[in-house]
Amino acid sequence: MSQSQSQSKSKSEQWQWENATAGAAAGFATVAAMHPLDVVRTRFQVNDGRVLTLPSYKNTAHAIFTIARLEGLRGLYAGFNPAVIGSTVSWGLYFFFYDRAKQRHSKNKEGKLSAGLHLASAAEAGALQRPSSDGIPRYMDSWHVVKETARFEGVQGFYKGITPNLLKNVPAASITFIVYENVLKLLKMARRKD
Repeated sequence: MSQSQSQSKSKSEQWQWENATAGAAAGFATVAAMHPLDVVRTRFQVNDGRVLTLPSYKNTAHAIFTIARLEGLRGLYAGFNPAVIGSTVSWGLYFFFYDRAKQRHSKNKEGKLSAGLHLASAAEAGALQRPSSDGIPRYMDSWHVVKETARFEGVQGFYKGITPNLLKNVPAASITFIVYENVLKLLKMARRKD
């Protein structure tokens, strides 16, 4: 192996984590920007009117303003640390595995992947991510969830927190991929300067 090949290989190994770094930055930015909507969604889901110490909220905007007024930023960012750690690690690993899958698929395709192979790479990366669990079994199975929700909360129980969740998901995906692409671009520019 020539000296230039050896240097090239060590540089690529040095930068093998750039997708993970960009993904981690994207996960952090997304949670930092969108966490108040997670707090609101959670409050809607747990406030079923039976707990009198929780204020009632008319809608998402009212919930955000009420939490901000009564609890300040601390209330809007309750639970931020575990959420940001989980998202940073999860997105970092996701993009690391996604890039590795794309590299594996592109070896025989001259670097160009079809939409199907991009989808397969994304699915592989997603399959390697395990859903988090607090280890507390609340329901026996999906059917039990449906029966208990219908029994105690009616049809509206199936839609608790849907508005803040929808308001969060579209911008969250946009933030994640915009930050990912821009951080990745900066890391690649830094690699070229080495």
